[in-house]
Amino acid sequence: MAKERNCTLVFDDQKLSGPPGTPLVDLLERYGIDLPHVCYHPSLGPLETCDACWVEVDGELKRGCALRAEEGLSISSQNAQARAAREEGMDRLLAKHELYCTVCENNNGDCALHNTMVDMQIPIQRYEFKRKPYPKDTSSPFYTYDPDQCILCGRCVEACQNVEVNETLTIDFASENPRVLWDGGKEINDSSCVHCGHCVTVCPCNALLENSMNQHAGPFTDMPWSLKRPMIEVVKTLETTMGATPVSGLSEMDSQWRQPGLKKTKTVCTYCGVGCAFEMWTRDRHILKVQPTPEAPANGISTCIKGKFAWDFVNSEKRLTMPLIRENGRFREAGWDEALDLVARRLLEVRDTHGPDSLGFIGSSKATNEEAYLTQKIARLIIGTNNVDNSSRYCQNPATKGLFRTVGYGGDAGSIQDIERAEVVVIVGSNTAENHPVIASKIKAAHKLRGQKLIVVDPRKHEMAERADLYLRPNASTDLVWASALSRYMFDNDLADRPFLERWVNNVDEYRQSLAPFTLEYAESLTGIARDDLIEAAETIGRARSVCLLWAMGITQHSHGSDTSTALSNLLLVTGNYGKPGTGGYPMRGHNNVQGASDFGCLRNMYPGYEKVSDPAARERWAKGWGVRPERLSDQVGEGNFLMVQSAEKGAIKAMYIIGEETAFSDANTHNVHSAFEELDFMVVQDLFLSRTAEFADVVLPACPSVEKEGSYVNTERRIQRSYQVLEPLGDSRPDWRILTELAARMGHDWGYTHPSQIMAECARISPMFAGVTYARLAGWKSLQWPVAADGTDSPLLYTDGFPNEDGNANLHPLEWQPPEEAADEEYDLSLDNGRMLEQFQGANQTGRSTGIWGQVPHGFVEVSPELAAERGIEEGTWVRLSSRRDSIEFPAVITNRVAGHTLFLPIHFGKPGVNALTGEHHDPDVHTPAYKETAVKLEVLDRRSEPPLPTTNYRYGRRTPSRGVEVEIKWAQEEYYLPPQTPTNPRKI
Repeated sequence: MAKERNCTLVFDDQKLSGPPGTPLVDLLERYGIDLPHVCYHPSLGPLETCDACWVEVDGELKRGCALRAEEGLSISSQNAQARAAREEGMDRLLAKHELYCTVCENNNGDCALHNTMVDMQIPIQRYEFKRKPYPKDTSSPFYTYDPDQCILCGRCVEACQNVEVNETLTIDFASENPRVLWDGGKEINDSSCVHCGHCVTVCPCNALLENSMNQHAGPFTDMPWSLKRPMIEVVKTLETTMGATPVSGLSEMDSQWRQPGLKKTKTVCTYCGVGCAFEMWTRDRHILKVQPTPEAPANGISTCIKGKFAWDFVNSEKRLTMPLIRENGRFREAGWDEALDLVARRLLEVRDTHGPDSLGFIGSSKATNEEAYLTQKIARLIIGTNNVDNSSRYCQNPATKGLFRTVGYGGDAGSIQDIERAEVVVIVGSNTAENHPVIASKIKAAHKLRGQKLIVVDPRKHEMAERADLYLRPNASTDLVWASALSRYMFDNDLADRPFLERWVNNVDEYRQSLAPFTLEYAESLTGIARDDLIEAAETIGRARSVCLLWAMGITQHSHGSDTSTALSNLLLVTGNYGKPGTGGYPMRGHNNVQGASDFGCLRNMYPGYEKVSDPAARERWAKGWGVRPERLSDQVGEGNFLMVQSAEKGAIKAMYIIGEETAFSDANTHNVHSAFEELDFMVVQDLFLSRTAEFADVVLPACPSVEKEGSYVNTERRIQRSYQVLEPLGDSRPDWRILTELAARMGHDWGYTHPSQIMAECARISPMFAGVTYARLAGWKSLQWPVAADGTDSPLLYTDGFPNEDGNANLHPLEWQPPEEAADEEYDLSLDNGRMLEQFQGANQTGRSTGIWGQVPHGFVEVSPELAAERGIEEGTWVRLSSRRDSIEFPAVITNRVAGHTLFLPIHFGKPGVNALTGEHHDPDVHTPAYKETAVKLEVLDRRSEPPLPTTNYRYGRRTPSRGVEVEIKWAQEEYYLPPQTPTNPRKI
């Protein structure tokens, strides 16, 4: 496609060139020209509320933020009328904002209001500031809204309505004293606000401010208000006599005084697989705030409650800071030399006595790519076993298996941008708004603003189901049936993409014959989805130009999750939805580096880059890369973590090394896991905290969180991003890569790594998939999506020129539906679903260290449908006992239509051992993922009541107030509003 030519415009007699349609503010910035503006933000577009950017075009005043580059445009910003209009606009802003910059937490060089005022050389605050009749809203544990600082620019509203699309914030422009409203007038913490922090990120002044900034930002900000207030009053009095220039000069000096102690470091979020990147602002060890930027490739300015606010764990007093060695049943602190010498000696003793396969290694899905690489290198090269795995065994291995069977790569087919641009998005078994909230925001924005169609298939009616154009609620474990029925419908109704199938896909006829049982009637009878709804879904998908299909643990954590994942990929192939923009399969990765841990070799059957350990050529390549003969490397597929635990209980696995995984909490059938750990001869746990898993260890090694080390991570879209060290390691904790390097040296392999970049360079030298990955190419906000060619060319969209199979084709994979291994029966008559919540993460070892996070959902609970509650006499807060075939647990009930009928839902974060006291060891036979979602239980109502376990202030009870965004037209329609440079009667209102 031919590249569009630049256009040329004239700005203040200077010729400027740029792509047509470029916002004028952005084009000017490229030339170092700063047109005054406050409400404009590159991620939000022109809001036209601040009136500080007026320019003249052909003799007419226009807001500069709304202008876009076009050929021949002639603009003047320096004539008297434009200057007067801008100054009037700024005067109106200052009438709504009490200036006290030198004692303001936000005077750090990036306050748009302060900077614009100084650049415009405003001589005085012309309109008198008057307080607004509203108190400061401090109800949120994370941020504060101060109406007296709010300039009504609407950035926060636009971010909430059209970027996050939580649709909580509005502005009541028509009221006598306008302000920003949460749910039409609720307190922040009593509204539908999900505390994502979008509003705080884009606020151009200090009207919205992170609580963590209070008293830490600058040399004068830690004063109590009893001192600040008199100082402010004195300065305001002086300002009216001597003008604003000396005062703003002092604030400019203050801003510079703050810089030496203020550190801004790019890092990558430690929570889910979206891979949000942002700057972390710190002063000493205090984390001032998380500040996302438009340059972040996966998230832009977006964050969620965890990424923005859940970092208290970094400085938790519960952090491990010294190695621990168990003696006589108790832990004692030890030095690193003693601990590592002991670990090295005992691992080698077990290997030499019982053989290499008597050891098992579990790498961390939260550690870096380089640390995953070293974990598998120690297992394979030093110990000689392929018993190495990561937590993807518990979640996404079935999805990877389905993709390997059909299209050939075990990762997302495209980028998050492809999901945004798809005509239709199908979400299956994924609570995207809570588990991958930033991706959900992009889908919600595409759905709201650009007409994207949304289909959601899930037994639980979560937020994305409520927003869907079509919501299908199938019976549990029947997704393969409806997916295959839709594939058959495509063939039977001429909706299959026959040219695509003929050119790129094998086994078409065989696969079509295998669909014979999957009639609409059969699908309706098994899934419970009405025939007409199945047809609507099929027609919508089949007639769309582009479809993205997202799925997660609601699909994979079943006894036949690999088959269902295969069925979903089959459907995409039948409809030609691979290899072109806006298409493909997207298994949502749950942990920040569960994709990277697998990519870089923490798998029982794969070297880094998904080369099979049983493939002689791959084995020879890795042996050569590591400087050994191929015979040194085992060609036998090892055991994954699920099988390792079972082997430990049987006595076959004698020693385990577990890095950053809460296996004792996360693995199915907790009782068997604990008994297996007790059978081990030797166990090492490397972690941040003394986790439940670490309690079983013989040696515990204190590791560092992501912000205390360097490295790289791979997000759900295969995007490799570099993360920089924000803080020094706490106490004597150490980065995992350094621990593993020093351990290897003690076992006779002194690799000499002094920086993670050397580890990545080694992997890239050996693995074709990462051939062009270098730290230089990942510098700053740059990223690469694998596979990466040696010249650095990466692959944002896969399959554009074929599939990575021998013949270049994809493969349709015939399937048969098989019932779940465990289902409800007469005694265990209910089905227990389970999953994550927005506020918490996994075993809550990190999020649980934040009082603000914990306060949002302070108790575990079980969701009960209204119909089941009526049937069993359950009220909100009634305690119930859930019993499976393995054990019982007790939780209070939340009654909600998020669940239906005889299906319950239990969040996984609470009450160790929690849900895994109930889950069993039945699993997917292809990849050994436990069938967590197939747990039959019975329910006993207890004679015990408590307060509602989900606080009534929780966002789930809020009432959103959707709007088109900042409805500035309402402001313009007010009698008090006059176009600048005219003087209004009430500048504080408009």
